[in-house]
Amino acid sequence: MYDELTERQRAILGLIVREYVATAQPVASKTLVEKYNLGVSSATVRNEMAALEQMGYLTHPHTSAGRIPTERGYRYFVQCLMEQSELPEEEQRLIRHQFHQAQMDLDQWMRLAAAVLAHTAHTASLVTVPQAPQARLKHIELINISEALVLVILVTSAGLVRQQMVPQPQPPLPQETLNAIANKLNALFEGMTYQDVRRRIGNDLTPFERSVAEVAALLMERIDSRSVGQIYRDGLLHVLRQPEFAEAEAVRQLVEIIEGRTLLENIIAEVNTTSGVQVIIGGEQPWEAIGDVSLVVSPYGVDGYAAGIMGVLGPQRMPYSRAVSVVRFVSDLMSHLLASMYGGQPLTQARREANHAQEETNATE
Repeated sequence: MYDELTERQRAILGLIVREYVATAQPVASKTLVEKYNLGVSSATVRNEMAALEQMGYLTHPHTSAGRIPTERGYRYFVQCLMEQSELPEEEQRLIRHQFHQAQMDLDQWMRLAAAVLAHTAHTASLVTVPQAPQARLKHIELINISEALVLVILVTSAGLVRQQMVPQPQPPLPQETLNAIANKLNALFEGMTYQDVRRRIGNDLTPFERSVAEVAALLMERIDSRSVGQIYRDGLLHVLRQPEFAEAEAVRQLVEIIEGRTLLENIIAEVNTTSGVQVIIGGEQPWEAIGDVSLVVSPYGVDGYAAGIMGVLGPQRMPYSRAVSVVRFVSDLMSHLLASMYGGQPLTQARREANHAQEETNATE
């Protein structure tokens, strides 16, 4: 996949990526020699930069003697040169404190995750609500609203909440009776998909109970029909401050990526099969359409139960090491919090263990 680079070429490529990420300015050989004490002349560095450009790792703007990384250069940096680091312990403590201060509410956790990712990585962020392969019923509540209406509240095993009004039977049922009906339906349908619920509806239910069960099945069917659920976003202003998005066309493309659903569906399909943080660099196949935008994303959730993705996005000129460490930490934290709420094994941990087991199997074959 990659050309065989010498140690000097690897060092120069790594320095150019880091310098360009920090300054957004093309990097000249003189800058590297003076700033990093490479122990070689500018002419030698220029020759190595020219070789790296010929191999496709660097390019240069039309009027500049300096070089900037290409998609291939960024990919080599991420896979071969980037230092794997953890968030500083002080930042980890602060983020954990923020989550533990929040109530045990999925909506609050999603909003907080998006805000923490954006603030800590200084990028835009995206977080999708974790969804089960199929919605499964966890709990039904019936609330007496009036003499004419009952509110049906459905909670899925993934923590999604949906509600719908149904007509009251006549004469109206008191709240105590509604509670008893809800308990009966929960005992019958807990853990079932919408297809299971519809198959189970029978003559042992009253007409009102059957109507509630039909509503529950309909609500879960609607959840299943949405390939991407609710998306929480934050930090767009962090990205718009970057020089890559000074022009209106670049801003339009960025907003389309953040707000559009087709791209996210493709990313979810890709990321949901992985075992950890993934770096998507704009311009690479199959992501040519996203241009100068890169994403660092990870699945999170509870293994075999419900999964979503979270991540950050910004220009190709992204501090990838920082972004990877932030996304890895927050996705792990969210997975453990959801596992503590709903039971099961954190998705990030389960996939790492499965990946490690597969590597050991391969090593013994």
